[in-house]
Amino acid sequence: MRPPARSIAHLDLDCFFVSVERIRDASLEGKPVIVGGSPSGRGVVSSASYEARAFGVRSAMPTVRALRLCPSLILVSSHFADYEEYSDRLYRRMLDFAPVIERASIDEMYMDFTGCESLYSNDLPGLMRSLQRLTWEELHLPSTIALASSKVVAKIAAATVKPAGFCHVPDGTEAEFLAPLPVGALPGVGKKVEEILVQKGFRTIRDIQRSRPEELLRLLGRNGRWLYDAAAGRDSGSVSPDRTRKSISKERTFREDITERGKLEKILFSLAEDVCCSLRSEGLKAGTITLKLRYADFRTLTRETSVDATHDDTVVFRTVRDLFRRAYDRPLAVRLLGVGVSRFSEAREAELPLFPTDARREQMLDAVNALRGRFGDDVIHVGGA
Repeated sequence: MRPPARSIAHLDLDCFFVSVERIRDASLEGKPVIVGGSPSGRGVVSSASYEARAFGVRSAMPTVRALRLCPSLILVSSHFADYEEYSDRLYRRMLDFAPVIERASIDEMYMDFTGCESLYSNDLPGLMRSLQRLTWEELHLPSTIALASSKVVAKIAAATVKPAGFCHVPDGTEAEFLAPLPVGALPGVGKKVEEILVQKGFRTIRDIQRSRPEELLRLLGRNGRWLYDAAAGRDSGSVSPDRTRKSISKERTFREDITERGKLEKILFSLAEDVCCSLRSEGLKAGTITLKLRYADFRTLTRETSVDATHDDTVVFRTVRDLFRRAYDRPLAVRLLGVGVSRFSEAREAELPLFPTDARREQMLDAVNALRGRFGDDVIHVGGA
């Protein structure tokens, strides 16, 4: 027998960081705005308004390139404490309606309404529209909501109606809904994987639906099976409120203050390793990397930047090392260093590794975790130069 249908909603806040900055400064309304790092270094775009996206500006793009694409662009520095506050307020408000909520990231959540249909007069689509209005009226945050029988279909559906849209995919229509969409609409299919799929004749999700799982397994390794099931709208993943952490960080306070840059960077490397090991253990990748630096006079700096979702020691170390080299601008000893990561996505929902090279690195990183777990953290290190 077919299991009872589930009712899972995916709520996605539209250009969330920009939306919060517009609450802070109403003059930003209707203008091309990005939240991101300085163009003088290696700053990247964390969030872009739809006015900016019309010029080709995208998240994770170098800030300097974004400014070239849109000379009238307004660059705003991030205020993560405010973003977390608004995210928390929305989460607490949604708990008044949904019995189970999973925070997929700071601006996304899944809500499981399975078994609650009668509480809302068997009109969950109507409830979704009400929640969308509530999010705007109470928090002044634009949002997109989709309702489906699984997390993967709800996530894909939301992406098709952004911004400020609503989509309902009734139970039993998942494959039909997904079929005409490009393969790039599937979670985990980034540009590289999409190119490989298109070269092999998989242009739409319908092409995947008509294939055999063995074809995807040969092409993408172990991720091929998941992709095949996702194309059919099959996803057994549950909405689990305890699975997602908001951030992971590691800090080290020194017994004696340190001034030698080389020694400080070696400590950063060790901290990055610890953070990435935790990410992989929890099946997560992070899109924001943060450096914390405290001088001997107790002045404390934090610097952060956005990256493509990763749990790779080398990527995190190189990123935080760049942040450190730009931030360490005073000839003073350092008392504390910290490395943090946030803006999580599930590892399988981040871009699928391109088989075989990227997949082999993923397998290598899994092996590193296993060896450290068995023999200790110092048994093996991943190159970070």
